[in-house]
Amino acid sequence: MIKAVFFDIDGTLVSFKTHQVPESTKLAIDLLKEKGVKVFIATGRHIDSINNLGDLEFDGYITLNGGYVTAGRHDVLYKKSIPDKDIVNLLHYMETEKPFPCAFVEEHGISMNYMDQSVRDVFKLLNFPAPPIRPIESMRGKTIYQLISFFTADEENKIMKILSHCEATRWNPLFADVVPEGSSKSVGIDKMLAHFHIRLDECMAFGDGGNDMQMLKHAGTGVAMGNAAERVMQSADYVTDSVDNNGIYNALKHFNVI
Repeated sequence: MIKAVFFDIDGTLVSFKTHQVPESTKLAIDLLKEKGVKVFIATGRHIDSINNLGDLEFDGYITLNGGYVTAGRHDVLYKKSIPDKDIVNLLHYMETEKPFPCAFVEEHGISMNYMDQSVRDVFKLLNFPAPPIRPIESMRGKTIYQLISFFTADEENKIMKILSHCEATRWNPLFADVVPEGSSKSVGIDKMLAHFHIRLDECMAFGDGGNDMQMLKHAGTGVAMGNAAERVMQSADYVTDSVDNNGIYNALKHFNVI
């Protein structure tokens, strides 16, 4: 019996075409709540950057790809930051070798060193205003939970060597989310389920991106959206229709959850 469902946001709950949650998905979430099923967010976004869910409410939020987990919006269950040494190494690299656009995600804010066209394209895709620009020196001594790093897959290998206690996860070719080593949405699921006393086999997860793959493999039932990449689909137990074709509603009906 499914008692909890975890949803990625961009490309899963929210369409990249309309930047909205489909009506069928809203209905599905209402039906889940009526049955007493807990509903949770599992996203790479910062909690303060979730601006596209309208008036939908959730029982908890796994944010920053598992690095920051809350029951409701404010009861912090778990948080894990990037080691200070890695941030020092990154700042030195940017100052002495080759800077690249990077958003530094703190507990209560996000800022960037600079923007280029790739940054503008990504924030347009997400329908989200770009973070404020601040000097890179201002990041010294700050507690950083995630980096939104605009480097290519080829550049990633070199740069991640200086971020030796971190991992990179990518759902878009223009950037990678850099998180503390061992962080993932699956870790967030475990923290949330423990808090609500729900077993892993009693949960379902929906996702479409590379940063959802561990979650889809880990959950009792992992569902990939029809708009997901092939490798994401292969990590799931079931592939549903796209976000724009009632994918969440159809999968929940398929499994008789609603």
